[in-house]
Amino acid sequence: MELNLIKPIAVFDLETTGVNVATDRIVEISIIKINPDGKEQILSQRINPGIPIPEEASKIHGITDDAVKDMPSFAEYAPKLVQFLGNCDLAGYNSNKFDIPLLMEEFLRIDMAFDLKGRRLVDVQNIFYKMEPRTLKAAYKFYCNKNLENAHSAEADAIATYEILKSQLARYENVEYLAPDGSTCKPIVNDMKALHDFSSQNRNVDLAGHIIYNSKDVEVFNFGKYKGKVVLEVFSFEPSYYDWMMKADFPLYTKKTITAIKLRGFNKNSVSIS
Repeated sequence: MELNLIKPIAVFDLETTGVNVATDRIVEISIIKINPDGKEQILSQRINPGIPIPEEASKIHGITDDAVKDMPSFAEYAPKLVQFLGNCDLAGYNSNKFDIPLLMEEFLRIDMAFDLKGRRLVDVQNIFYKMEPRTLKAAYKFYCNKNLENAHSAEADAIATYEILKSQLARYENVEYLAPDGSTCKPIVNDMKALHDFSSQNRNVDLAGHIIYNSKDVEVFNFGKYKGKVVLEVFSFEPSYYDWMMKADFPLYTKKTITAIKLRGFNKNSVSIS
């Protein structure tokens, strides 16, 4: 079905140095502009972010520092971008939460006007999640083709979850999964370790996921102003951060975890001194 438009809409996507809206930068932008008459225009451009592109980000989108060293900065490219977007409405996938806020940060950094007022913002991911809800009831209907009776009864929910797991094993047997880094695998196998690995969102150190392992198997923060920073290093240059966490409303298991990390660092330093 073609879009019913009374003004142009720009469907766009960003590749970036990371996922922190406040500090990360655009390394590539691609826009499909659809006009009310159905005519489509595509604009794609790599951008020199002015900061190093982390290896973790390059593994995802394949764009390295060398690939953008001769590309225009956002400030240099912004006038063309503003002209192309004109009075377009904006659409993307997870765009309301990430792409649009990050794009606006880039405009604000260079003090260039780009007003969202009057633009309709369409987030395709939000439509997907609302129309295909990620609830146990919806999963039971999708995988088992049954209506979940007595939802939110612990026993009924547990039985439904068990049936869904068995259905997933059958449905996805030998089905390939495309990972964010471009590799493929067949992860759904009847093996609990494999299912544990695949169903984990992050490699959590604490149960709540406030502390996770980075690509070098070092504990880093997964929240707040030090997100992505090594826990021991933060505690070293800002000891009060540990004290704040211990007094704040964090789970006891998280507090136990950071205490163990802190003590390990203290013991290591004591050994090296002696």
